[in-house]
Amino acid sequence: MPSYLSPGVYVEEVASGSRPIEGVGTSVAAFVGLAPTGPLNQPTLVTNWSQYVAAFGAFTDGFYLAHSVYGFFNNGGSAAYVVRVGGSPEGASDNGVSGNGAASALGGSAAPAALPAGEPKQLGTFSVTAVAGGSLSVEVADPEGEGPAERFKLIVKDGDKPVETFDVTAKKGGRNYVVTQVKERSKLITVQEAAPAGQLVRPENQTVALAAPKTGNAPAVPAGSDDAHPGPAQYLGDSADRTGFGGLEAVDEISMVAVPDLMAAYQRGAIDLEAVKAVQLGLIAHCELMGDRVAVIDPPPGLNAREIRVWRQETAGYDSKYAALYYPWVKVFDPASGQSRLTPPSGHVAGIWARNDFERGVHKAPANEVVRGAVDLELQITRGEQDLLNPIGVNCIRAFPGRGIRVWGARTMSSDPAWRYLNVRRYFNYLEESILLGTQWVVFEPNDHNLWARIRRNVSAFLVNEWRSGALFGQRPEEAFYVKCDEETNTPESVDLGRVICEIGIAPVKPAEFVIFRLAQFSSGSGELEE
Repeated sequence: MPSYLSPGVYVEEVASGSRPIEGVGTSVAAFVGLAPTGPLNQPTLVTNWSQYVAAFGAFTDGFYLAHSVYGFFNNGGSAAYVVRVGGSPEGASDNGVSGNGAASALGGSAAPAALPAGEPKQLGTFSVTAVAGGSLSVEVADPEGEGPAERFKLIVKDGDKPVETFDVTAKKGGRNYVVTQVKERSKLITVQEAAPAGQLVRPENQTVALAAPKTGNAPAVPAGSDDAHPGPAQYLGDSADRTGFGGLEAVDEISMVAVPDLMAAYQRGAIDLEAVKAVQLGLIAHCELMGDRVAVIDPPPGLNAREIRVWRQETAGYDSKYAALYYPWVKVFDPASGQSRLTPPSGHVAGIWARNDFERGVHKAPANEVVRGAVDLELQITRGEQDLLNPIGVNCIRAFPGRGIRVWGARTMSSDPAWRYLNVRRYFNYLEESILLGTQWVVFEPNDHNLWARIRRNVSAFLVNEWRSGALFGQRPEEAFYVKCDEETNTPESVDLGRVICEIGIAPVKPAEFVIFRLAQFSSGSGELEE
């Protein structure tokens, strides 16, 4: 409180009691897949198709990441994070061919492939290998400044000239772990562990000459080989190293995640259905852990209605309110080949979610929406077939005469009736994140009746706006929600522990999934129905 020591007029700025809560964005997608170029395991934001092409290359034969991102933007998406897994670091050569465009071993177009490598050289408890030509050597030196004993500087030289420098550590699990840093940043070498994790130590100061890789007669990577497709471990990644799904944990604004290239690996025989299940379970676990995003699951290709039902219930058997499955695959025009091709539906569906959020709001079910760019479907679903698929959480994409190809389902993969509908799950994600960010000012405030009243007022004002926009059920605000923050929720014991508890009840709107009109005959003038 200011002190007034002399006569005069004083002007002060005081904070008003209202701190409005703003709604967060709900239309940022994340795609994990394969691309011919681009940073590895680094979530990269792209806001249009041109930015994606500049960072990761254009359409690639045999892979679906580019088609999915293109479908996302074509259907109304505005922002996406792309995580490239597998392949080689940007700019490194793939089997002696530049990673920026020339033909690779996979079907004559640029694609992720195995790096040619030279003879591995021992570097203490690590091994180092050259993946580029030249007179390369690696020097281990002391780091700059003070730090842990396991820190060291790794210098890559071409002749006597330093070309790459890394300030790294031998301690596994850290962000500056030598294997992780070299894998993400180096275009010239790779480093691998040559001892168990518990025995890894800082190498002695030394200089090691590296043998150049053989590029003239390097064997090609055949289509469908394991080297062309990452395994489940690369998709799942590590949250400590910020790889795979773990790298997406640091990006808070993501609201939907898809892995379209998982099915490319399955089609080529690089992985089986068990590996597909492992990756999709990891994706669902990531969304459940974050609690603010939903997984868009792709089914295996080539399954009819009976087979997708068996796969959904027996082979996969997923039960999660943070995942949604769409079937069948969609056929799109491929500018690279000039022909139509089948692609997983996840990219197009994510774009429809974003378009629906922008035009109607996240509370509206993202269904009965046209799939832009889809020229046909892998399989035409009949009404009878959807009668079997809809109750088990398979959202069908159907073609209707005169109405185009539309998403005709809006269910999660949960068996809990409370979380049956996708829009309810995504709307709660929106509310939780908005209230979380909009009430950060509460922390360390005096925990008394004044604080409780301010919380009630701010949260109620936010929810009234949601009710007015049609997101909540009820003719009056009292029927749509309640906010309780008083002596009942904040007992003296709770206050002594430094806690303030606010209880919020929401009545979300549910989609009109089954529209029923009952028609009957009645006698004219009598007003009575005929028997």
